[in-house]
Amino acid sequence: MRRLIAFLSGLIFGLGLIIAGMANPAKVLGFLDLFGLWDPSLAFVIGGAIAAAFIPMQWAMRQQTCVAGGPMQIPTNRQIDRRLVSGSLLFGAGWGLAGFCPGPAVVALGAAMPGAVIFVLAMLAGMAAFEVYNRRTQAAA
Repeated sequence: MRRLIAFLSGLIFGLGLIIAGMANPAKVLGFLDLFGLWDPSLAFVIGGAIAAAFIPMQWAMRQQTCVAGGPMQIPTNRQIDRRLVSGSLLFGAGWGLAGFCPGPAVVALGAAMPGAVIFVLAMLAGMAAFEVYNRRTQAAA
C-alpha cells in the first residue's frame, strides 16, 4: 500500500509540475529574468502551491504517523546557519543557471527533455560530493 501511495503521489506531483510549466527550463528562466522578458506565471504556481499545502500541513504537524503508516517526519530545526544559507545559494544558482530544480529535473528526465540528463548527473555528483564532505567533517568532529 505504501508503494502505491508513493507512486500516486509522485505521479500527481510530476503531472502538476508539467502542467504548471515547472519542468520547462525556458519557463523557469523567464520567471527569473526580472529585467528582461519577465514571465510572472510561476509566481501564481508558487502561490497556489502554498495555498493548497497550508491546511494539509497544519493537519500533518499534529499527526504522529503519515497516511501511509510511517512516522511523520517534519523538520523542527528553525535555525538559520551557514549550511542552510550556502545550500540555498547553491540551489538558487543551479536553478538560475539551468532552469531546473531537483523535482522538475527528474520529471524532465522521464520526459526525455534536453539538458535534463546533464542536470540530473550533475545533481547526483553534487549529492555524492556532499555525502563525502559530510562524512569527513563528522568523522573529524
